[in-house]
Amino acid sequence: MNIEEFYSSDERRRQSAEEELGTDWFDAQGSRYELSWVEDTGELYVMLELVPEVDAWTPFGDVEVEKIPADRLLVKIVGYIRTQAEVESILEGWAEHMVQPDGIAWVAEQLRAHDVPTEAPA
Repeated sequence: MNIEEFYSSDERRRQSAEEELGTDWFDAQGSRYELSWVEDTGELYVMLELVPEVDAWTPFGDVEVEKIPADRLLVKIVGYIRTQAEVESILEGWAEHMVQPDGIAWVAEQLRAHDVPTEAPA
């Protein structure tokens, strides 16, 4: 689902506090992800930015994108974690792993190792 569908399908998401757990996670193919946790729903999700339309280059050599359409931001819920303390425990050291090649695979490994459910609790 895209980011707008994600927020529209459960209004609690719009009202909730969110903890951002890094905006520069990469997979083995070089795709970039953002990782966030929604307090009111317990959802840990990744957002994949599909290849953006380039608007300009900054003086530092990176791409500056003015506006990315919502349908270019895909969201996948990767787990359900009840509390922020649990998120911090399960993903302890995430900042060091984010900068590694295919760092997002580390997130998947952590979720599996801690038996984080991928379905919403009843």
